[in-house]
Parts: sequence; C-alpha cells; structure tokens
Amino acid sequence: MIVEKFKLTCDRLVSYQQLACSYNYTAIPLRGGDILIYCNLDVEKTFRLSGHYGEITAMTFGKRKSPVLLCSASADYIIVWNVEVCQSRVTQGSFASGTVIGSSLGEVVHLSFCFSDERVVACSGAAAYILSSQKQETIAALTGHLGPVTSAEFCPWHKHILVTTSEDRTFKLWDLHTETAFYQSFVLSASPLLSVFFMMKNNYMITGSTDGQVWCFSFSNQFSCQLVTKIDLHKSERRHQAGVAEKSSEVDISKPVLTMASVSTSNDTNAEKRDESWLCVGSTDGLYLVNLATSELLTVLHFTDYPNLSIAMAGSWVFSDKCNNSILFLVSSLFTPCVSLLEFCLGEAERIQAGSQGFSVFPSSPPLLESPLIAELKKKEPNHLKKKGGTKEQPLVFHSKVKSSGYTSSPRMLLFSPKTTAQKSKSSMKTNKKGLLLKDYPEDTAAPTVLRVQLSITNKPIFCLQYSGDGKQILCGLGDNSVLLYKSSLTGNPAVYTGHDKPVTSVSWSLSRQCWLSASHDQTLRLWTHDIPEPAVIMGKNMFAKHIKAAQFYYLDKFLLLASGDSLHLYLYHVDVTHDDIKRYQQRSFVQLSSCFATSSGADITDLSAISDFFSYIVLACASDRSIQVFDMNKGEVVAELPDVHSRAVHCITQNKGSMFSTQAPESYNLFLTSAVTDGVKMWDLRTLRCVRRYENHLNRCHSCSSAISPCGRFIACGSEDKCVYVYDIRSSSYLHKLQRDSETVLSVAFNPATPQLLTGTLDGKISLFDTRSGHRLSRIT
Repeated sequence: MIVEKFKLTCDRLVSYQQLACSYNYTAIPLRGGDILIYCNLDVEKTFRLSGHYGEITAMTFGKRKSPVLLCSASADYIIVWNVEVCQSRVTQGSFASGTVIGSSLGEVVHLSFCFSDERVVACSGAAAYILSSQKQETIAALTGHLGPVTSAEFCPWHKHILVTTSEDRTFKLWDLHTETAFYQSFVLSASPLLSVFFMMKNNYMITGSTDGQVWCFSFSNQFSCQLVTKIDLHKSERRHQAGVAEKSSEVDISKPVLTMASVSTSNDTNAEKRDESWLCVGSTDGLYLVNLATSELLTVLHFTDYPNLSIAMAGSWVFSDKCNNSILFLVSSLFTPCVSLLEFCLGEAERIQAGSQGFSVFPSSPPLLESPLIAELKKKEPNHLKKKGGTKEQPLVFHSKVKSSGYTSSPRMLLFSPKTTAQKSKSSMKTNKKGLLLKDYPEDTAAPTVLRVQLSITNKPIFCLQYSGDGKQILCGLGDNSVLLYKSSLTGNPAVYTGHDKPVTSVSWSLSRQCWLSASHDQTLRLWTHDIPEPAVIMGKNMFAKHIKAAQFYYLDKFLLLASGDSLHLYLYHVDVTHDDIKRYQQRSFVQLSSCFATSSGADITDLSAISDFFSYIVLACASDRSIQVFDMNKGEVVAELPDVHSRAVHCITQNKGSMFSTQAPESYNLFLTSAVTDGVKMWDLRTLRCVRRYENHLNRCHSCSSAISPCGRFIACGSEDKCVYVYDIRSSSYLHKLQRDSETVLSVAFNPATPQLLTGTLDGKISLFDTRSGHRLSRIT
C-alpha cells in the first residue's frame, strides 16, 4: 500500500523541521541556507535556490496550483519564491531570487499559506505573524498563548479566521479583522498540541497532540466549536490489533500527531457520493487511517511492515494534494539525515471500505419450503351439536299469502328524491374545518424543537413510548407496572391498563392498530385489544425462564416476536374480538409456539428489532457479550455476528422503519442504530455490516437512554442524562439541537409517524411533546 518513490540524503539532520512537498516538487533544506528543489516526476531535474544566510527552519508550498509558490524561513529572512519562474531562470543560467516578506522574526517553526496564497502565517515563539506574500509587510501579530505556538492554519470557508495551537495545550480562533481571539479552548491534554487541520466538507477543525490524542470539533457559521469526537491512537490501535488478531508490539512507542490530511475514497465526480470523513494521521511509527464518522481506526501502515522503505521512524511529515487516486507524502527520518517521498494508493483504502458482503431487509427470494415463516395456526374446529326436532321437509315458500310482483300496477315515474335541506352534523363540520392528520410526511421540514405540551403522568420512570401507525395514539410503558393509552394530542384522560406485577419495559402496536403488546420484568407478555380492560392473551411466567427483554409484532402481524434469555421466540396467535358478556371470562384467544432460535454465543439477548410493515426476513438482536446477531428467519439461523460493537452491552437497537406517510430510498431502510452506556450511539449499514457513523455528544453513563430515527430518515433523537434531548442530523456526528432541559434524565424518545413531532419521557414520569416552528400540528380530534 505504501511505495517509496525515491530517497534523498541530506547534509544535516532535518528530523523536526517542516519540509515542503507538492505533487510536482519537493524542497529540501541544505546546510548554509540554500534550498534544493526536486521534480517528483524526474528526480534528476534539480535546481538550487539561494537567499538565506541562516539555517532554514521551516518551508511550505502554496495552496494554488498556479503559480507554484514556496515560502522558506530562517532566523534572518522569510522569503517567497515563484518556483516555476526560478526554475526557468536557473535553466537559462541566470540567478533566481525570491521576495523577502519578513525579517528578524526569530526561529520560525511553522509556515502556512492562506487558500488564495495572498497571506502567510509564521509561528515564532508565542506569537503568530500574518505576512503579505507579495511584499515585506506584517499585517498582524497575534499574541496571547502562554507557550510557544506550534502550528497555525487559515480557515478555508472563513478567510478572515485563523486557528493556532500551542504548547500551552490549547488552541485559539482569531478574527483577523479585529486581530483578537474570539474562542479559546480548554486545556485538551497533558501534552502539547502539535498540529491542526481543517476538513472543509464537514466544517471540522481537527487538532492532535504529542501523546497521540486527536480532537475533532465542528466549526459552525456562528463561530462556535462543538466537540464531535476524541480519538486515542494508542487505544484505537490496541482494539484494531485485537480485531485482526495481530500481536501488539512489546514496547509502547510514542505516537505524536505530526500532521494530518483528509482522504476522499471515491473517484465519483458527484460530491455527495464522496466520503471525505477519512483522516490520514502521520506519526513516528507509520500512517494511521481514521474514519471520523465512526471514530474508528481503519488500518495502520507501520514502516516496519515494509522492509523496502528507507524510513523506520519518522521525524516530520508533509502531505501533498491528491492526484491520480494516490497521495504523496514526504517523510524525514528521525535518526538519520535522509528523507523519502512515499506514495499511498487510495484504491487500497477503497478495498478496506468495501468490507464484507452484508444483507438487506428486503427479501430477494420467496420463503423456503422448510421456512419457519410459512407456519400456519392450527385452529380448533368447534363441535356443533345437532338440534333435535325442528321443521323438516317443508316447501321453500310456506307462507299462506304471497306478495304481488307489482306487474299489474302502473310504473313509478320518480325513483329517487334526495334530501337537499339536510344539515351536516356538528362533528363532521368540525372535522372538515380543522382537518385530520397530514396526508404526507413533509420531507423538507425542520426538526421538531418547540415544546408544545408537557405533562407529569406519574412519579415513576417512563421506560418506553410508541405511536400507533397512523400517529393518532400513544402507548406509554411505565415503571408503576401500568400502560397508558393517550391521544396523540395528549388531551383528555388516558386509558389505563393494569395487570403486570413489575415495570413495563416494552410496548408494540400492531399494523391494524386493533391490538398491542406489553412486556414486563415479571416474565409475562400481555396482548390487549381496544376498549377491553382485560388482556386477550396472557403469556405467563411458566413459559419463560427469564424476563422478556423486548416483544413486537412481526411479518405483517402474522407472528409475535419476543426475546427471553438467549432465545428468540416466534409465536402464532389468534385474537377473538367478539363480545359476549356471559362468556367474557372464558379464554377464546390463544397463542402457539412456532419456532425458537438461540444466539450463536449463548449470551442473553438485551434488545431486538425487526420490520413488520413489509415482509422482511431479517431480525436484529443485541446480546450481553456486546455483539449483534443477525437472524435470517427464512433459514431459521444466525447468518452473521458482529462482535464487540460497543465497549458495553447494547441496550437499544432501532431500525429505520419509516412510516406509511413517508417514502425513503430503499437503501435507507438498511440503516439501524445501537446505543450503549458510556459509548454513545452508532449507526450501522446492514449491507456492509459496518459502522458508518457515530453520535456521542449526548450524555449516557448509567441509564438505558433510547434513540429513534425520524420517519423522513433525516434526524436522530437521543435521550440524555443531562436532562436534555439531542437531535442529530443523520449525516453529521455533531448535534443540531439540544432541546429544553427536563427535570430528570430523558429515557425514551419517539417520533410521530404522521407529522413532525417528537415525544419524550423522563425518569421522573414527565412526558413532553415537541413540534416544528411552522405550526403543523395534529388535530385535537383524534
């Protein structure tokens, strides 16, 4: 994956100096203040630049492709060179000179051009100097750090903003208009910060330290920084080596973040299809490829794994721009006076990204002949007793008089006369005036962030919430062993369903919305029907060895799917909805066990998820051994297992199920979320069985806070222990909104499938309803 283009021997050690490399040229400092320029395509073509009297301490190429500018700094001068003009003059035998833009600034350790190449920032001591690249002019001198400034970069999307890092372990954001710092970070690490990098597509600012820590901040248009993720290269490498079953090194080597660059892993010209969240981190022992979306280390390319390389330990790195699906980087040796130009092929990175072949929630073939899904319920036929006596062998018509057929009377001329004076009922007038639910879920609406209703319904936790498929009703599973059935507007008194002996941890609506499930820690499951206070079916304690973790309807309501212990249970059921006051205590509804499936590892299931809105063979189950088990119910077996998906066992798994009111791309239904204590929320793609993004701005340290995906597939809501609700854009790891603080931890969240509304439940029994600022709300008539 790494190929050495050429090796250059220097006349002095250049381990800790900033070198310069572009895709066409490489600049090496020489003893005495001269610069040797190499052409990357032809190493034999070299030329020398002279102009400094002191030793060169830093160099950098400009950001633009034409003209190619080079800035070099020593204790006496800072000079900008036009490389192509200098090369032409040297070829003609004349003297090549540059433009002096600064003098006597001290020892410059870092140089950087702005993206228009009009300005240069030079880091010297505890100050950063903004210089003009065309003449000797100091535009600004930025001071304020308590230690030496180690790096500085111009913001690519705000040309008047500069970021600086320092040995005081902080970074500052500067407004070049006012020459003041408008943001200063907290102390990030015990070690100095070495490098900083801007990722333009995601508006990320990334900084790294000498102890291998990488911090990624989102930098918004309001000039505010939010921490998106933090990565420890030491810990990430250990997890990566454990995952690929490699032996870790016996001696821990320091992994300073010397430099960083972004990598685009797609050649597609469509920018939306590119994945630019990959980060290349250059350290002393090799190249680290990190996926910022998931905060995971994808691969490590150690120098020692490539015996043909001349570099064993790196002292400094510099990356060039991507070209021809590869990226060049110049590396100086830590202990020997030499540098190497290395090439990294991005095709290998794309191969890593492809991963293994996964699955899809949509079936690609009909059910097998031996599939558990083709099972049918065997109903008991009632024994009809023959009645004794009765009328026998009577004629079809045995009336004494037969009504006339009407042929003898004159024909009727007026067949129908409608009533045009009838008035509509008040209820129908009111319904037409206010309207019912929105017919289509608005795809371009904002996230629901405005608090409309807040109720205190109990003093116990609200463990689960679920809307009915039409968005008109809400089920609330409470810690006081009851279930409340509310209208979606949260008006009026709810219907109360009792019978469980312990807290209700799972509720589920059927597609027909005529019945629903409730599961509890008392090891029972109850099947309820509308307007009947007693459950139609009670699945008792003697049926399960452990309490039911999750239960739902499955396969277009054909089955009841539930998890208990290490097994998935698939039940056929029959619900008798007939009303008979005399025989109402007689059990007429029943269930029948169809199949039972165990996890491959034998670990207990902590949560499950399956799609019931359409035929799907896939059932996802999380286990206590921190794995995800993918069940193919058509085959009746575990077809894939993802080990160590979180640092703790997953307590919540949520699929992108959409709703009957919205339409998403078919690929979106293969996304699902997992939540774990202390490890945030991860989004996975079933097609590749890989984590594609991570969300960890919310706080979740001890409680089982749930997460939900909006029906439009654009937003993710997460409960949090800081008494807030976090709403994320599904495409970004930083949160969009932090909703109003509640009185306690937010445990459960649910989106309305019919209209942009968000429902939340807290640890102290309060329920809150949020909607959008546009005012689209559910009708009060539900």
